[in-house]
Amino acid sequence: MIKRKSKREIERMHEAGKLLANVHKELRQFIKPGKTTMEIENFVERYLEKHGATGEQKGYQGYEFTTCASINDEICHGFPREEKLQEGDIVTVDMVVNLNGFLADSAWTHPVGKISEQAERLLDVTKTSLYKAIEKAQIGNRIGDLGHAIQSYAEGEGYSVVRDFTGHGIGETIHEDPYIPHFGEAGKGARLKEGMVITIEPMINIGTYQNKMDQNNWTARTLDGSLSAQYEHTIAITKEGPLILTDQD
Repeated sequence: MIKRKSKREIERMHEAGKLLANVHKELRQFIKPGKTTMEIENFVERYLEKHGATGEQKGYQGYEFTTCASINDEICHGFPREEKLQEGDIVTVDMVVNLNGFLADSAWTHPVGKISEQAERLLDVTKTSLYKAIEKAQIGNRIGDLGHAIQSYAEGEGYSVVRDFTGHGIGETIHEDPYIPHFGEAGKGARLKEGMVITIEPMINIGTYQNKMDQNNWTARTLDGSLSAQYEHTIAITKEGPLILTDQD
């Protein structure tokens, strides 16, 4: 069942989203060669605690960390670890912030030092695909319009769209209906209505869209070892158009 949110609930989720956005802005300066993703994890935990918030992912279905930190060919759900980041790596940091019982969710792919032109273009295309979908997040449009916007653009640029992981509704819990595929047909799927709050979070690969799971049964990586990037915002559907609750600008 799709749960629509009141204006007040959206305002409270927006507060959580602003805090989450500030974390990603801080990480722009924090992430550099020689840092570890466990250091990122600890930095995020301290930052959230300082601001009266918690990481909602920690303990979710047994997950042990506040962040997911996915490096290079890891698509999503990478475990924070002591491996040092190298110049030219890309790392996607994903988190769900709980501020006074209200949630926001955002992932962002951060460059580590100077990255290759190939990686830079992947990041640009992935981020652009997110915003093309957000443009379609209007009352009366359908969920398929969002996925179509992502797929048509990303594939047109020569990249592939991950199929096995999707966006979703968010509210009292991390995952609510509806689920938001990042591929599909325009004009298909449930209609978007005022008060819906969803995540749009395309994962785009340089090579095949297919993935394989690590032995930890959490981390997915590209089947062919190619780079993968992800950008995610939490979006409220409003009469005035899409409201990005995790906007970093």
